[in-house]
Amino acid sequence: MPLTIGDVQLHMGPCELQGPDDLGQAIVGFIAGARKSLDIAVQELDSWEIAKAIMTARQRGVAVRLVMELDYLREGKPLAEPLMPGGGLEPNREIHNAILRTAIPVHSDFNTDIFHQKFIVRDGTALLTGSANFTDTDTSTNLNHVVIVNNAKVAKTYSREFAEIQQGHFGPLNEGHDPVPREITVSGLPMKILFAPDHNPEMEIMKQMSKAKKRVDFAIYTFSQSSGIDDAMIMLKRAGIPVRGVFDAGQANQKWAATRPVKNAGGELYVVRKIKGLSKLHHKLMVIDDQEIIVGSFNYTGPATKLNDENIIVIGDLESKDQASIKVQKKLAKYALDEIDRIISVYGRRI
Repeated sequence: MPLTIGDVQLHMGPCELQGPDDLGQAIVGFIAGARKSLDIAVQELDSWEIAKAIMTARQRGVAVRLVMELDYLREGKPLAEPLMPGGGLEPNREIHNAILRTAIPVHSDFNTDIFHQKFIVRDGTALLTGSANFTDTDTSTNLNHVVIVNNAKVAKTYSREFAEIQQGHFGPLNEGHDPVPREITVSGLPMKILFAPDHNPEMEIMKQMSKAKKRVDFAIYTFSQSSGIDDAMIMLKRAGIPVRGVFDAGQANQKWAATRPVKNAGGELYVVRKIKGLSKLHHKLMVIDDQEIIVGSFNYTGPATKLNDENIIVIGDLESKDQASIKVQKKLAKYALDEIDRIISVYGRRI
C-alpha cells in the first residue's frame, strides 16, 4: 500500500521487485478515476494495460489528450519492408494506432532533444507524476516512484505546462518566459514545482542541498558531470555532511558519469546491476535531512537542465518552523528513504 498523507500519495515500487507498491495499478487506477478530462504527457507508452485504461476512459466520454516522445514511434533506420508491421518499436506503434482509432488526439513533441515528462492531469483537480514511464518495464522491472496529488492548485500548475506543450512550446523554445510557480501546501506538505528548462531544476536541487545539516541520500538513473549537482555534493562532503547514493550501474560506469568525483570526495556510493527480473534503477529521487524529498522526471544531467522537457516537485521545507508540518514531511521522507535503504540492501553493490 502507498503512503497516504491526506491528499498526497507516494508509491515506491514495483511490487514485482518486492517494492511496497504496484506502480502499474497506481497509474491505471488514477486514469480510471477520470470523469471529465485526462491530459497525459509521457515519454513512452508501451503498456497495453495502461493504454486500455486510457482508451476506456475515452469510450466513457472523458476528454483525453496525449503528448509523447516521437523517438519511441519512429525507427532509427528504415525497415526493409516499411509497409509491413515490424521493428523493435512496433508495440509502441500498435498502441499509438489503437489510441488514434479511439479518436484521441495524439501529438509527438517538437523538441529535438528529449520530451521526458511523465505526468497526467485528471479532471483539472488531480496530478500523477514521478519517474515511471507508462511502460511494462518501468512498472514491473525498473525501480521507480509515482506521486499522486489530489489538489486543484497543483493540477492547474501542470495544466498550464500542458497547455504550452499543446501550443508547441517545447524545450528551450520557451525558456525564460514562464515564472516559477508559487509554493503550494497540500495536507501540511509544502510543494515547489519546477519545469525544465524554464525554471532550472538543477539550481533548485543544489539550493535545497545547500540547506542540508544532517545528510543527503539519493537514488538516480543518470547522473553526469555536466550537472552541477555533483559539485554540490562534493562541497557537502567537505563540510562534513554525509552523502549516500545509489546509481544504475549501466549509467554509473560511463566516463561522463559523476560517480568517480563524488566517490573520491568521500561519498558512500552503490550501484544496481541488471539481474533476472531487474532491468534498471530508474528513480530520480533525493531525500535531504530525513525531511524533504525531490521527485519527478529529472535526471541529474546538463541536457535535462538545458534541453529536455522535465518536471520536479520539492516536497518539504527544511526551514519550516511548523512542527505539525515537519512531522508529516518526515513521515513522507521516511517512506522514500526506506525504499533507498531497501534498494541498497537488496540490490546495491558498494563502489
